Amino acid sequence: MAATSDGEHRTGLLNGFAAYGMWGLVPLFWPLLKPAGALEILAHRMAWSLVFVAVALLFVRRWAWAGELLRQPRRLALVAVAAGVITVNWGVYIWAVNAGHVVEASLGYFINPLVTIAMGVLILKERLRRVQWVAVAVGFAAVVVLTVGYGRPPWISLCLAFSFATYGLVKKKVRLGGVESLAAETAIQFLPALGYLLWLTAHGGASFANGGPGHAALLASTGIVTAVPLVCFGAAAIRVPLSTLGLLQYLAPIFQFLLGIVYFHEAMPPERWAGFALVWLALILLTGDALRSARRPERLTVPAARAVEPPASTSTSTSTSTSVSTSTRADA
Repeated sequence: MAATSDGEHRTGLLNGFAAYGMWGLVPLFWPLLKPAGALEILAHRMAWSLVFVAVALLFVRRWAWAGELLRQPRRLALVAVAAGVITVNWGVYIWAVNAGHVVEASLGYFINPLVTIAMGVLILKERLRRVQWVAVAVGFAAVVVLTVGYGRPPWISLCLAFSFATYGLVKKKVRLGGVESLAAETAIQFLPALGYLLWLTAHGGASFANGGPGHAALLASTGIVTAVPLVCFGAAAIRVPLSTLGLLQYLAPIFQFLLGIVYFHEAMPPERWAGFALVWLALILLTGDALRSARRPERLTVPAARAVEPPASTSTSTSTSTSVSTSTRADA
């Protein structure tokens, strides 16, 4: 039994590394789609993602959730909101990467946990511990420093962070699995995306039709690039603790940050390093506090554990403030 458990945990870790690794390396993919513009790439991503997940759902024969969703207008409206905010997130990210702002885009996913916590306080009326307040304050100071360094607020980072934090908040209310959620959201996105692509083709501006079969294949593969990491994430989420996922999630922005500096040769003046250092300090405080909070219930239940082994889920908090933004991802 222990060997099976160890094997499952190892499989979960490998899937987690694969998911966040792919999300971290995705800035290498979007430039390959030029000369397609950000809007055309976004429309293809929305359309082909639906095709990919529909085929996946046909293969596993998992459709019961769709009928239930259609009978719940409020839940369906929340899916529409999720589709709207993730469209903004995807579009801004694609544009940022292809416009040479990979480092600023990575910052968005570094500060996303801090924005998630702030939303928990402002919207869900959650109460923060002292360390969490300090982390949020340090994060705010980082944004001020970066605003001075850039000569403007880091709009790309803030847009990505707030759009994805909103997406995570809405998804907590919808409660759909990763593939099912992506299918529902892209079903809503599909008609506007298809309409835009048809309009672009009619006006002679579609690179899909003019760029040759190789370029068309790359645009069609945006569905795979979107869905495969999500499938790996789903496999990891059911096999490893939430606290582990909370640590793994930092792999993606770390890879993006390193790509921005080493591969894309983006500038990092001292004031930008100072801002990033403050963000990383805030995340260290936040992650340390989350891990301490996750271990505390284990210590309290040690006597009971001798009689009955507690479920793995008891080791983590379910509140927004302690789960460090590990909601099902569909970003990047």
